[in-house]
Amino acid sequence: MVQGKVVVVTGAGGGIGRDLALALARGGAKVVVNDVGSSAAGEGQDAQPAHQVVAEIRAAGGEAVVSSDSVANAAAARRIVECAVDTYGRIDGVVNNAGILRDRMFHRMSVDEWDAVLQVHLYGSYHVSRAAANHFKEQASGAFVHMTSTSGLIGNIGQANYNAAKMGIMALSKSIALDLQKYKVRSNCIAPFAWSRMTSSIPTDTPEQAARVEKFKQMTPAKIAPLAVVLLSDAAADVNAQVFVVRNNEVFLMSQPRPLRSVHRGEGWTPETLASHGLPALKGSFVPMDRSADVFSWDPL
Repeated sequence: MVQGKVVVVTGAGGGIGRDLALALARGGAKVVVNDVGSSAAGEGQDAQPAHQVVAEIRAAGGEAVVSSDSVANAAAARRIVECAVDTYGRIDGVVNNAGILRDRMFHRMSVDEWDAVLQVHLYGSYHVSRAAANHFKEQASGAFVHMTSTSGLIGNIGQANYNAAKMGIMALSKSIALDLQKYKVRSNCIAPFAWSRMTSSIPTDTPEQAARVEKFKQMTPAKIAPLAVVLLSDAAADVNAQVFVVRNNEVFLMSQPRPLRSVHRGEGWTPETLASHGLPALKGSFVPMDRSADVFSWDPL
């Protein structure tokens, strides 16, 4: 389905990125396996995980090359894309998957914790996408797949930095899709549920938390790969600006913000009339303060 396409996968040294890279290679793609090899918190650097994934791909008869540049830096992100073009002569797809976690309750979160997560997730997705965009424009083809999260789309506790970045990625993807559609370039999001290094820090202090983790362990990263592969293929030529969720064997198409209800007052509103009439009239349609686990509350299928 992706035979001959050249695809960059960031954060491909382990977890979801590794399985995406392997699946793309099995489908015939030439893969740039990008990973700096840091910890889940973004500390340290080790090129070995990316080299191991490339070795797996080559051992199975596929084509792949290592990139150890950081997505968080614009110049380094350009080198990631240049690696694809220099090695294989073109670039056809980008999977923005690289990420780190610096979880903290908002009132305790430091500026460094905020910046670090935004730099990798949101800035990283921008930097790599921007570096690939002109190539896609010139060849009138190309596809982006960005990894978002239901923690951002719905909400989660203690992850203001991560949630803001992931919600921003959804808006970034939509903007890319709108701006580049006339050049036949597509941009979509996947919010993955999978047990990986990024989710292994979920606490298990209570029986409920432990049960939730056991459910997560059923959802392997390999379950995410088929949707990413098809979104990067010509079979999805008419799929653009969409947000999907993959949870084990379930695939969801997510809604995007649209008006729910309105109130009108011919003479206009004052703070007093909004308090006495406007807000009470809208209250029945208020969006509840759900977390991701509240919305996806049933066992994975």
